[in-house]
Amino acid sequence: MSDGQINSDVSQEPSAKKVKIGNENGNSVSENQFQLKDFTLDKVLNNNTRGKTVCVLGKFKNKSGQAVIILEKNAFKEDDLNESGFFSDETQLRIYFQNDIYGNFECFPKSSINGVKTTVIYPATEKHIAKFSQQEVHVVVETPELYAACTLPHIEKEQFTLQWVYNILEGKSEQDRIVYDSKCEKEGFVLVPDLKWDGLTKETLYLLAIVRQRGIKSLRDLNASHLPLLKNIRDKGKKAILDKYQVPGSQLRIYLHYQPSFYHLHVHFTYLRHEAPGIYAEKAHLLDTVIDNIEMMPDYYQKASLTFSIREMDNIFNVYETNGCVQRVVSPKAELIDK
Repeated sequence: MSDGQINSDVSQEPSAKKVKIGNENGNSVSENQFQLKDFTLDKVLNNNTRGKTVCVLGKFKNKSGQAVIILEKNAFKEDDLNESGFFSDETQLRIYFQNDIYGNFECFPKSSINGVKTTVIYPATEKHIAKFSQQEVHVVVETPELYAACTLPHIEKEQFTLQWVYNILEGKSEQDRIVYDSKCEKEGFVLVPDLKWDGLTKETLYLLAIVRQRGIKSLRDLNASHLPLLKNIRDKGKKAILDKYQVPGSQLRIYLHYQPSFYHLHVHFTYLRHEAPGIYAEKAHLLDTVIDNIEMMPDYYQKASLTFSIREMDNIFNVYETNGCVQRVVSPKAELIDK
């Protein structure tokens, strides 16, 4: 992460109840009822002033266990930039200052277009708390040898449960959210809106293609046998998004994460103008580039060194620190205390 950015890949956090409270009309969108008036704040985990997102830790009254809540200012919808939206009679301006032709104000639009996207993770585990906490970040260059010796054992031991993924694939949950469903067990996938997206605002469009084929953990497992699957995701995913949201493939950023937040192969589709979390060079691999690499060398991702970032509170950081690949940052203040 950069600039204190919160990695809000909440749709990829399976081992807790993921609840999105409120939609653009102020209505509940989940059968799980949480009231924020019942929430007691214990700690601010991360306050990202650039991304207008804050992540907090606390407890709900009469509920055991901790909860992580992510509050995020919604992106502006172009459909609201009219006389019935931001320029309506209900909108008020509070002046900060005015000097000649320049004025600086605080705007108070009507409540129906002034919602805050709210995500609740309950009960939150220590892994969730670490994931959403602000912390130092390091870059690792993972060779195939390091993958086999460090990363793979960690994945097999520490990864989140994938039951939430299987619930979607088996038709047990989130079926009303599915945008496209290819049933083929080898080349099929399910396309669903990512939890970071409200499903309505084109400017922040974000969907996730989850493959039906099991056993493909990440980019590292891909080879020539997976090319039909990858091309199917690319081509049919683009068509489904064009048909439903009228966004052409040329305006989509289609990519895989490495390391991913969960180890069942999935592909991200975001609107090109949207600066979504995880689109940076140390995280995202464009799907077309992945396909091209495999076509040139069938076992490319078994032989390549892959760069990724890790945070000091991630358990995998301890693995790589032990092997001398990274070194924890010690603040000058901490050094003085130690002395």
